Amino acid sequence: MDTLPSNAPRHRANPSPKPHSWRNWAGNVTARPARVVTPASVEELRAVVRRAAEDGLPVKAVGSGHSFSTTAATDGVLVRPDRLSGIRAIDPGAGTVTVEAGTRLKTMNLALAQHGLSLRNMGDIMEQTVAGATSTGTHGTGRDSGAIAAQLRGLELVTADGSLLMCSATRNPEVFAAARVGLGALGVVSALTFAVEPLFLLAAHEEPMTFDTVTARFDELHAHNDHFEFYWFPHTDNCTTLRNNRTPGPHAPLGRLRAWFEDEFLANNVFQALSSVGRAIPSAVPAIARITSRGLSARTYTDIPYKVFTSPRRVRMIEMEYAVPREAVLDVLRELKAMIERSELRIGFPVEVRTTPGDDIALSTASGRDSAYVAVHVYRGMPHRQYFAEAERIFVAHEGRPHWGKLHTRDASHLANAYPRFEEFTALRDRLDPDRRFTNAYLRRVLGD
Repeated sequence: MDTLPSNAPRHRANPSPKPHSWRNWAGNVTARPARVVTPASVEELRAVVRRAAEDGLPVKAVGSGHSFSTTAATDGVLVRPDRLSGIRAIDPGAGTVTVEAGTRLKTMNLALAQHGLSLRNMGDIMEQTVAGATSTGTHGTGRDSGAIAAQLRGLELVTADGSLLMCSATRNPEVFAAARVGLGALGVVSALTFAVEPLFLLAAHEEPMTFDTVTARFDELHAHNDHFEFYWFPHTDNCTTLRNNRTPGPHAPLGRLRAWFEDEFLANNVFQALSSVGRAIPSAVPAIARITSRGLSARTYTDIPYKVFTSPRRVRMIEMEYAVPREAVLDVLRELKAMIERSELRIGFPVEVRTTPGDDIALSTASGRDSAYVAVHVYRGMPHRQYFAEAERIFVAHEGRPHWGKLHTRDASHLANAYPRFEEFTALRDRLDPDRRFTNAYLRRVLGD
């Protein structure tokens, strides 16, 4: 293996003077680590891992806290990425950008746009850190373009003994194949290199459709659009569809006032207020769903990628999402709709449906198969256990794989059968982290111990 020597000075990397609590963005996960550190360099990060080993403490890195699962929770050493961030290098000739692990996707997207470059695809928010987003399998939607981790061309990994492992398709390729979606189980990612391409324009078309129309046309809409997704509003037959396609232009962005009114005022402020009403008066949820599902009219605009793919999401909720084989998604949706309609559930958040092509990453939810993603959400503070349990039963019956950063109840015995390369990943984990320096309760459940 190609490693750098682990002989750096043993900095303390600003350990917190007393235990702190940590809470994720949604507020459903808390942790009380023994210490919190904020390394400002790779050398400091390596020293953190070595000192944790001396003290017999596990190590977990957190990103922006946008995961709903306990993947980053620890009672050991919590590594915050705040100071391990920034753009290392942008190489237009090679078509790559290298960034520190704690860099926010927003920071990277803005820097790339200033250099006339862009990622090929991205998720629907950009508040996450690059390492957190890739490690948990964050994805957008695309007929031919996959998750964010599928766009990686290299990464640096601080392993259990404090060594720095350089990984790519040609350097430690077996580690690269797994660590792109590594769940923090193989080490702490310190930097990532992404493939980028010249900045392009996307023509965005958003249009309401009925549930029956969008499901009847789903295969056509998926095949004929670069990026297609839709939202179905439970308790209604209403959907909102989003079609994004590359175009030569011209550049025709939304007006500032309309963008603020629809994407901030309606989609965040008004939806927040209506969700609070639904939490206080659950019987009002179906009526609220009818209102929110008709709140936005059709619109068309053309802009650079990150301004089309991403939008502000400020209404706090919790989420479960599963990837199913793409050919199974319509059956899944119909069963989900029937389940909600025959139950007494009151669901105020829309169900989101996206797709990606298969990839070659061991623990990617799209590993080895074209996939469709179905995400269910509830407003923070609303009951969710029955809804998520019933939805998960449907997802699992259709060979679903849970998103690693979202709520689910699957364990290693189930996941070993769901992922054809699961044992490849766990064998690599045994080799890189035999003492389980990077474990926590979540990894013990989903990977075994």
